[in-house]
Amino acid sequence: MLDNETWPGKNWNWRAGALYIFFFRMDSLRLYSLIVVGGSAVVVGAYALLRRKPKGPAELERERRTWLEGVGRITDGTVIDVQELPVSDGHHAAVLLIYKYDVAGVSYECSQDVTYLRQWINLHSCRLGLPTSVKYDPHNPGNSLVVSESWMGLRQ
Repeated sequence: MLDNETWPGKNWNWRAGALYIFFFRMDSLRLYSLIVVGGSAVVVGAYALLRRKPKGPAELERERRTWLEGVGRITDGTVIDVQELPVSDGHHAAVLLIYKYDVAGVSYECSQDVTYLRQWINLHSCRLGLPTSVKYDPHNPGNSLVVSESWMGLRQ
């Protein structure tokens, strides 16, 4: 037990001494628990502020087009059709440009969603059999495009 003689001054009692120990002297267990809790809060806060936001489909498609512009090889192709898909449950209206091309003796038939690229192309001039240039991935020839923000394969 703590008595008045243990603490400096004459007005100290046991309760005041316990409060002094609890609030002003850090024992190692309390110090380490505060460090762990504070560190965890900093880590969680940094993660919440700096984490990468998931990319949407439009952003992923734009990145694919940009990548193909840089590494893609060019071959000749032909426009087969232009289809306008109406609005359906949960999907927006879309315009698809359907084309075909050959790489190393293999024929590919692909489509590209050109809904957001309408300002760069004239859909009414895209007719059956229109010759076009196609950029494709040399490692995956099925990955291709005809129109992007800075490249146009349609021949007018």
